[in-house]
Amino acid sequence: MPSVPDPSTDRSEFARVWALAWPLILSNLTVPLVGAVDMAVIGHLDDPAFIGGVALGTLLFNYVYWGFGFLRMGTTGLAAQAHGAGAEDEVRAVLARALILAAIFGALIALLRAPIAEAAFTILDGSDAVHGHAGDYFVIRALAAPIALANTALLGWFLGLQNARYGLIQQVVINGVNAGLDIWLVFGLGMDVEGVAWAAVIGQAVGLGVGLVLVRRLLRRTGGRFVRGRILDISRIRAMMAVNRDIFLRTVCLLTGTAFFMDRSASLGEVALAANAVLMIFQMLSAFAMDGFAHATEAIVGKAIGERDRRRLDAVVRAGTLCAALVAVVFSLLFALFGGLLIDALTGIESVRAAAGSHMIWAALLPVISIWAFQLDGIFIGATRTAEMRNAMIVSLAAFVAVGLPLTASFGNHGLWAAYTAFMAARALSLWFYFPRVRAQAEPGA
Repeated sequence: MPSVPDPSTDRSEFARVWALAWPLILSNLTVPLVGAVDMAVIGHLDDPAFIGGVALGTLLFNYVYWGFGFLRMGTTGLAAQAHGAGAEDEVRAVLARALILAAIFGALIALLRAPIAEAAFTILDGSDAVHGHAGDYFVIRALAAPIALANTALLGWFLGLQNARYGLIQQVVINGVNAGLDIWLVFGLGMDVEGVAWAAVIGQAVGLGVGLVLVRRLLRRTGGRFVRGRILDISRIRAMMAVNRDIFLRTVCLLTGTAFFMDRSASLGEVALAANAVLMIFQMLSAFAMDGFAHATEAIVGKAIGERDRRRLDAVVRAGTLCAALVAVVFSLLFALFGGLLIDALTGIESVRAAAGSHMIWAALLPVISIWAFQLDGIFIGATRTAEMRNAMIVSLAAFVAVGLPLTASFGNHGLWAAYTAFMAARALSLWFYFPRVRAQAEPGA
């Protein structure tokens, strides 16, 4: 039977969510803001192929890099549950295992970056110029894969311990260095696409140094100790890999959806690809901001499940979702009112400006459609209900491709954006179907 809402508990969770979310929102926003700087720098060069090249190169890097996003999501859920249960040795062991996996997977990406790029660009649509710029970008940026994955693991661990402030510091350093170097390397040294890639590499390296300093400080206050037998315990590694396997498959499906969108964009021509890359900045800005509430929710959900407190679980779900929904409405209104100004700031190419402006309605609509999927993602990650996340994403991807091909063929770019919007709605509906399992997990004795 559903628990009766307790106003005092809800007020407490609103305060807790806001306290944890605001630094996460700020830290998350540094990611799309760097993307906006990348776009503004490249978008004011004289050829849309530069925009398309960075868009496809970023897509490929994100496909590989975020494919290992379980190093953030899985680490957050496992660390939060260990923290909630008071198992401080396990909190440290979760961090150690995540960093070991980051080093292994990151080294493989760096070693295989050239054949990965060659294989990808035989599949993705795009002109020779776009593919050339994209390949240059990816081969340079993938050098930093071990560092980038380590940063992802550290961020997940910070969030699991509900220390959003350290996550904010880490992300501001990474993306602040990246944005500053973007401008200097491209406009100061004349390095076009390669400059954007090297800015990302150096930003990740500086961020890792700062992140490790923060980890050392947090460990002094956390308690517990590193126990090699616990870190390398086969049963715990298997449990972590089971969680990570499902998140990996879910993330690959999500990235495949993004790849499908960009591939169909490229099939519509360089101008359509560039315009859609510009409009995706809007989606990134709203998504990363709203993810601040999802990340806050997942950390508190994980702790509530570790404590077997369903009343608290229900309260944080209500509080986090309402806060995120209000922010989504604000983003939709801002995009509707001022979207044209942002498009003009991102690119000076008139054909790209016109194409992006004619599809601005989709960018304004997406925040209020996609917020439900983002928030449910956070709830399920905190609960480590990763098999359900995997299944829901497989269904959603299949629906996206099924409607995306005919809609694009019939209605062009508007049809593609309609299908992408339906993809976001399908993600939310499929996760909602599984939500009762999360509530049951927080029952005493579950």
